[in-house]
Amino acid sequence: MQSGDSRTHRPGPITRIRVRQVSGSGVRDRRDDLATEEPLEIRLTAGGESRTIAITMRTPGADFELAAGFLHGEGVVGPGDIAAIGYCTDVDLEPEARYNTVTVRLAAGQLPDISRLERHFMTSSACGVCGTASLDALRGRCVPLTASSGLAVSPEVLYALPHRLREAQGVFGRTGGLHAAGLFTPGGALIGAREDVGRHNAVDKLVGWALLNDRLPLSQHVLLVSGRSSYEIMQKALAAGVQVVCAVSAPSSLAVDLAREFGMTLVGFLRDERFNIYSGAERITA
Repeated sequence: MQSGDSRTHRPGPITRIRVRQVSGSGVRDRRDDLATEEPLEIRLTAGGESRTIAITMRTPGADFELAAGFLHGEGVVGPGDIAAIGYCTDVDLEPEARYNTVTVRLAAGQLPDISRLERHFMTSSACGVCGTASLDALRGRCVPLTASSGLAVSPEVLYALPHRLREAQGVFGRTGGLHAAGLFTPGGALIGAREDVGRHNAVDKLVGWALLNDRLPLSQHVLLVSGRSSYEIMQKALAAGVQVVCAVSAPSSLAVDLAREFGMTLVGFLRDERFNIYSGAERITA
């Protein structure tokens, strides 16, 4: 696997266009920055066999982390399972598609059984890339988290997290059109942040970064996502060992069910120095 032909256009996170702006009685043409949305095909290869695992819409950037995090969240790979990741340069690909196709080569001599993923992944940026359709499927591969690790977070620390995440959103500052996920210490220090048109992709990018840098499990970290917390996000956080998940908006009912069953702390509506605790209140110090 190689990085591809240097002459091939590589999409970036921001796309510039011309727009006509109407304000009151005035009209003017100006430049506008948009968050780029491009498809990403994730291929898995081992033992001379290759298979497409997923096709998702994403914002280009941290593509290798996205692929690794997605595969980890679905239980396909764990620490040490990935031998290499690269953009695909197969001759059957159009040049403009090469930076939209990532091949993950496994250390094992054969592909794992992926029949349980239930369907071929074709998603939009508005929905999660998730092949595990119910809590029943999670019970077979994830165990409940415990509060014995001593992780505790104060309300004052949580109050500061949305602002710190917002400060780290460089592309959002120019486009206003991206979700973000941030990883923090219990004291509120930002470890890493990722942006994407899909909040589930932003989480995958963070988890993929941790996987590729031997930092899993993330049991001593707090995850904050922009927007709402969904089942897909909670599943990915659980697989990464995250004990505390916060969102600036509401959780879904299934996200709450998952958090309560697996012993996760779930915080919602974290904004303006207030929040709701839906599960795992013991990790939030009074």
